[in-house]
Amino acid sequence: MNNWYVFTLAALVLFGIQRFLYKVSAEENCSTAVTTFTFMGTVTCLSLLLFFARGEGIENVPRLSFIALVNSLSFFAGTVLTIESLKHLPASVVMPLVRLNIVPVVLYGMFVFGDQPSPWQKAGIVTALAVIIILARSPASAGESRGNAVRGVLYAMTALCAGAVAAVSSAHAAHTVNKPAFMALSYFLGTLFAIALLRRGGTPRRGEASKKAFLIGPAIGLVNFGGFYFLLQALARGPLALIIPVTGLSFVVAVLLSLIVYGEKIDAARGLALVLTIIAVVMMRF
Repeated sequence: MNNWYVFTLAALVLFGIQRFLYKVSAEENCSTAVTTFTFMGTVTCLSLLLFFARGEGIENVPRLSFIALVNSLSFFAGTVLTIESLKHLPASVVMPLVRLNIVPVVLYGMFVFGDQPSPWQKAGIVTALAVIIILARSPASAGESRGNAVRGVLYAMTALCAGAVAAVSSAHAAHTVNKPAFMALSYFLGTLFAIALLRRGGTPRRGEASKKAFLIGPAIGLVNFGGFYFLLQALARGPLALIIPVTGLSFVVAVLLSLIVYGEKIDAARGLALVLTIIAVVMMRF
């Protein structure tokens, strides 16, 4: 089995758990700013430890700084907007909408990186897109007001654009700069953005939700650190146009966990989407 595919599958699972923890943060009404701050601060510390442990030097600091800035800003925006969207819509609606970012990323990989998927892999990409469309068209839960639904969709669509930029910048980083240094700098900048968000929103009220944010944030950081590291390893070895569609299906893990933990209902369309997800992941292997 190709190394890039193994790393991609590992990233898929970990990113799925990460997105489920976004759902947990939203359900517990945690401060988005606190959750994001502790999450990104955790990844920054872990990345610095990895960087110093490996003892590697840094080349082309200006390039590293630019890519890290673009990545951190886009990923931070995508994270905040996804969590906010989950406060207005179910995970089974938000996650597929956000994952539509695979379309511009796949096209970017083909035209810029020259990725040439096999017929089976092209079929896998189409199947992955079909999964996203099926779930995105799935009706929201009853009782959602029109205002909440519109606000949630707007947040999700903006997160989609931010996610595409983050994925493309990660691909460039995987090929051109030191990976642990990139992770550390990117998440350090993201932590600064989170501090700015905290200051703008004022000091969060103390209480159970605030305490939970200080637990959920580091948990997100731990799984994201592993997922992002595996993603960079995969991107350094394999085609962007295949890796992003596979890892993009990580939202299905989040949807499944939401079904189990929070009792979000599954209908025939969502059941079909889950089956197609498995088929798409298998197709990408060939």
